[in-house]
Amino acid sequence: MKDRTPIETLVRHDRWLVGGALAVATILCWAWIVPMARDMYGAMDGSAAWMMRSTWDPTYWALLFAMWIVMMAGMMLPSAAPAMLLYGCVVRKSPDADRAPAQIYAFAGGYLLIWTAFSLGATVLQYALARALLLSPMMASRDPVFGGALLIAAGVYQFTPFKRACLNACRSPAEFLTRHWKNGMYGGFYMGAASGLYCLGCCWALMLLLFVGGVMNLWWIAALTLFVLLEKVAPFGAQGGRLSGLALCAMGAWSLVRGIS
Repeated sequence: MKDRTPIETLVRHDRWLVGGALAVATILCWAWIVPMARDMYGAMDGSAAWMMRSTWDPTYWALLFAMWIVMMAGMMLPSAAPAMLLYGCVVRKSPDADRAPAQIYAFAGGYLLIWTAFSLGATVLQYALARALLLSPMMASRDPVFGGALLIAAGVYQFTPFKRACLNACRSPAEFLTRHWKNGMYGGFYMGAASGLYCLGCCWALMLLLFVGGVMNLWWIAALTLFVLLEKVAPFGAQGGRLSGLALCAMGAWSLVRGIS
């Protein structure tokens, strides 16, 4: 058997390093989400006790914002792994090979920045929905009409050209890197942010469904995470996404009828 070349060895090392870092980050996120979600639907005297506050003071804003950041990272990082791993492989074989690890982290930083911005928007939206009395104390829709409208909106969005374009970019990381390639640390951050924007364009409507099933409903969070992952990496992902659109519209219509009748 031939010995691996130095480049092949480094690529393999980077793959393990990046994959391990993504796995650890995802596990840490879920290690915070799971106990808090279980406590919220239990005694609410542990890690979810802070959610019982009736006033939106700075501490509550900060904790809720942090919750959204951690939740989005835990849900989205698994589906971002193919693009990050491929980027690391390409950088290692480029003239900037000696800075490959730093550029990979820059890519991840750009990606997470986009979802941090979304988390801020989701926090503000949750405040608005709570003030409008559209959310229950369990952070789920208390109005079937509102929940049905969100489901239908998410279902219709699955069929839009913008959704398909963003999903295609997420499902084709090699084509994405070719079209958006830039060298250096800034290039890594730029491509990570661009990847995050495509990912956001693909998934924002699905993430808003957390307000339907419950922002801290563990089964709802897990189901959306698995769906996003399959939609982006499974061979049938694109077709499955369109079928899910029909299912979401049907669920939304049933909720609307239930709310109106």
